Amino acid sequence: MPNKIKKIAVLTSGGDSPGMNAAIRSVVRTCAYNNIGCVGIYRGYQGMIEGDFEEMGPRSVNNIINKGGTVLKSARSMEFKTPEGRKKAHAHLLKEGIDALVVIGGDGTFTGGLVFNTEFGFPIIGIPGTIDNDIYGTTHTLGYDTALNTVVDCIDKIRDTASSHNRLFFVEVMGRDAGHIALNAGIAGGAEEILIPEEDLGLDRLLESLQKSKASGKSSSIVVIAEGDKIGKSVFELKDYVDANLPEYDVRVSVLGHMQRGGSPSCFDRVLASRLGVRAVEALLEGKSNYMVGLQNDKVVLTPLEQAIKSKSEIDRELLRVSEIMST
Repeated sequence: MPNKIKKIAVLTSGGDSPGMNAAIRSVVRTCAYNNIGCVGIYRGYQGMIEGDFEEMGPRSVNNIINKGGTVLKSARSMEFKTPEGRKKAHAHLLKEGIDALVVIGGDGTFTGGLVFNTEFGFPIIGIPGTIDNDIYGTTHTLGYDTALNTVVDCIDKIRDTASSHNRLFFVEVMGRDAGHIALNAGIAGGAEEILIPEEDLGLDRLLESLQKSKASGKSSSIVVIAEGDKIGKSVFELKDYVDANLPEYDVRVSVLGHMQRGGSPSCFDRVLASRLGVRAVEALLEGKSNYMVGLQNDKVVLTPLEQAIKSKSEIDRELLRVSEIMST
């Protein structure tokens, strides 16, 4: 049966992450390798509604594999959540002669793609791009490895100051719904405690742990906190609580914020993006739709989009055990 797909579009949506450009590059060049057209859609689903398209070829993605962010830009579109908005987007795709779509992003991006496919039967494959690593069906999302390296580098620098001044630092990292960054970076950075949404340490146990650290002779401490941790309303509330109950500590707060999203992607993220981009295009050419490409046991696999959206990534229990031992 002859392949009906002659042109594929690619977009990035939601929060940016290092490796998105490498994935765009991979999609474009895999299309060229298979002698089919490729179109870049600017500003995600909003750009699809407005017809903000550009033909892309192998040379148009030169020198972007090493760049953070996304050359196609990203935006959240309220209009795409309406049937009218999605109808406009579909009309633009048909006008441009586009037969299939690769969407790079997270849960929101995949949900939008799934709804769009349900309404119009338009072939879609998703590539997971989020530093939080909170997508089911893949051990690594694009940008996660780079973000980890960024966070560990920051923790190393903060520890220099903590040790010099005998201070306790609360370091808040990204992870609204998942503690993967906090847990891995906390272990790698030698944190005394790691607070994540999946585990409720509790204020009393936190104080007990800090008291034990002080009694064991530690003159400084690092506590890594995922932004979604529920132990306090905010990291600053935690600081106030420790100030009030452990006055012997000189407490400081460092919120790493959006620096975790930026920067040149790591080698791992560049290779992962290249592998996922190739498989995304090949899956569409095989007639597949409504799948996410991901990594499991170092193999690129397909997971149904609906399952990737509805299921939750799980925290590594072995790492939790390791972190407890390492904090001794």
